Amino acid sequence: MAQACENCKFRAHYDAKPNSVLGRIWRWHINFCPGWKSYFTSQSPERQAELRKQYNFEKYQ
Repeated sequence: MAQACENCKFRAHYDAKPNSVLGRIWRWHINFCPGWKSYFTSQSPERQAELRKQYNFEKYQ
């Protein structure tokens, strides 16, 4: 699952255009996606901090 989230086209779209409709849907989606949770919690604490800052992500603390 980590590979899927790392190379997700929707995530790349958010990174390029965070205020687009598709970007906002992806950002909303990560709040409950089991794949994102698995990917996020498998990262090192340093990488988790980077992801939190990049995506303004407050869950799984």
